[in-house]
Amino acid sequence: MPKQKAPRKQLKSYKLKHINRTVQEGDAVLMRSSEPGKPSYVARVEAIETDARGSHARLRVRWYYRPEESIGGRRQFHGAKEVFLSDHYDFQSADTIEGKCKVHSFSSYTKLDSVGNDDFFCRFEYNSSTGAFNPDRVAVFCKCEMPYNPDDLMVQCEDCSEWFHPSCIGTSIEAAKKLDHFYCEECSPQEHEFHNSNSTSKNSDAKVNTKRSLEVSKTRNKHTKRSG
Repeated sequence: MPKQKAPRKQLKSYKLKHINRTVQEGDAVLMRSSEPGKPSYVARVEAIETDARGSHARLRVRWYYRPEESIGGRRQFHGAKEVFLSDHYDFQSADTIEGKCKVHSFSSYTKLDSVGNDDFFCRFEYNSSTGAFNPDRVAVFCKCEMPYNPDDLMVQCEDCSEWFHPSCIGTSIEAAKKLDHFYCEECSPQEHEFHNSNSTSKNSDAKVNTKRSLEVSKTRNKHTKRSG
């Protein structure tokens, strides 16, 4: 009669000796890429289990995808530290964890005083099979009608509260940073456009009253399904 395997133990947390850190359910972690030269994968720990002796641990993880791994690919409005929470789950050895990280909400990320190597943000959930996003539309800003990229500086019109990229209003980033007030061409005569300005980068919330939006899953290019 074949010997039955001992049941695996379910844990709430686990000490990773190779990095001297403890991970628990819900933590965001960096996992070693299966392809040399590629950045670490980002994942969320959903469950932790070990063998009966507690010597080998594995994690059930939910992957975050980077924009370039999605069907639509990386687009102009995607931030450098942006990731999508996917519907792709895997079991991975705890030994593949390289460290812990923090995946912020979009709003929280824009309020950070400084962004570290282990800081990321997520504003979409992503279906890895269909390429669909949730939400499937996102507000757009500026003349170029692009969603907000927290890495890019924008200036706000004091009259209509719309946000603009410096390049879209014919000025430089350096000049925009020196402005105290700004009125867009529809709210003020041309000679008053650049008297002063409100500006923002990734440290502010970028609120605007607008109903304009972009369908984020409209463009579809090549798609890479992540292997475990």
